[in-house]
Amino acid sequence: MTPGGDVGKPFRGWVVVGASFTALAVIFGVAYAFASFFASFEREFAAPRADVSLVFAIAGFVWFGLGAVTGTLADRLGPRPIAVAGMLLLALGLFAASRAQTLAQVYVTYGLGCGLGVGFVYVPAIGAVQPWFRKRLGLAAGIASAGIGMGTLVTPYVAVELIDALGWRGAFAALGAFVLVVGVAAAGLLENDPARRGLHPDGAAGEPGRAPPKAGLTLRETLRTRVFWIFYGSLALCTIGQAMPFAHLLPYALDHGHAKEFGAILIGLVGVGSVLGRFVLGGFGDRVGRREMLTGVYAAMAALFVVWALSESAWVLAAFALLYGVSYGGFVGTCPPLATDYFGPKAISGIVGVLYTGAGIGYLVGPLAAGAAYDLRQSYTLPILAAVVLLAAAAALSRALPPSGTRVQAAARAA
Repeated sequence: MTPGGDVGKPFRGWVVVGASFTALAVIFGVAYAFASFFASFEREFAAPRADVSLVFAIAGFVWFGLGAVTGTLADRLGPRPIAVAGMLLLALGLFAASRAQTLAQVYVTYGLGCGLGVGFVYVPAIGAVQPWFRKRLGLAAGIASAGIGMGTLVTPYVAVELIDALGWRGAFAALGAFVLVVGVAAAGLLENDPARRGLHPDGAAGEPGRAPPKAGLTLRETLRTRVFWIFYGSLALCTIGQAMPFAHLLPYALDHGHAKEFGAILIGLVGVGSVLGRFVLGGFGDRVGRREMLTGVYAAMAALFVVWALSESAWVLAAFALLYGVSYGGFVGTCPPLATDYFGPKAISGIVGVLYTGAGIGYLVGPLAAGAAYDLRQSYTLPILAAVVLLAAAAALSRALPPSGTRVQAAARAA
């Protein structure tokens, strides 16, 4: 008899991990494929890079900003209906974008549609994994969030090929069809309540509907803690810089004489590194401490951005993209489990959702500011070096967090 009392059946938590992996691969593959469309938008609409960058900035701001709402809804209603709605919104946005005639219409269709779609899926999919695990939470969360890396690896290059074959409008329509088929199916497998299946975390058997209530803080209690706001500040500082490569690495490669296919490969290498970071660093964080892991990946990204600022050759850019992906993957794989360490699983989707509004600020400011700086100076050096400073500040701020084994519940209720 397997854990949970079902003969011959795997622990349902791993099914949820697989569904989360697939859903995240779909939404972030589409989101980070934006870089593949960058040059097409520049040519089609004769637009400066700040204006084109605003498409991605809108999407990132909306999807992270929505997490506060969709995470709370997922805690109350379950992640499945929220995520399915998100996949439908994402597909609708892509189909509408395929008919856009102005850049303003792209802002509304792809920017807003992608932001809404990803926002409805991201936090519910991440949060769904947390209640199923305790001992192997870092590993499970790392595997699930590796879907982001897998989508980043595959979809931007596929988008380049689709653009060559179908034009950018046809490529959007093809991606919309993919979201409808694969994305909706994955979203339909998400769930966040082991008790409904007579299970406790890690697969221990229980009586259906009678598992102990989830421990930890409510969202309101969490927002009254100093720890939350330190965490929030470090994440906001980090993501101002961290979002820049997803919008500007491919244009940067074009500026330095490389082909657009190579630029797409660079985004794919970020995806490869991201997968490695989630698998390797997710489990490693279980052993060395997730706060220490967070500080380490912040510092690693700061150092790698120095390399980016000085890079022109294909090999150095490829190495930057791969190693940046590793550190980015470690960052994304660490944040939700670390939040669970501090605040418990009781309202984790809502907590992670509010936490990620800090990332929304970063995704709005970073790509747009980098595009505006390029338009003024015809160079990315200044915004990249500014990102180094912000990432170093995030690393310093994260050291003010308590050790990752600390539960802040008593301090919150005494506040």
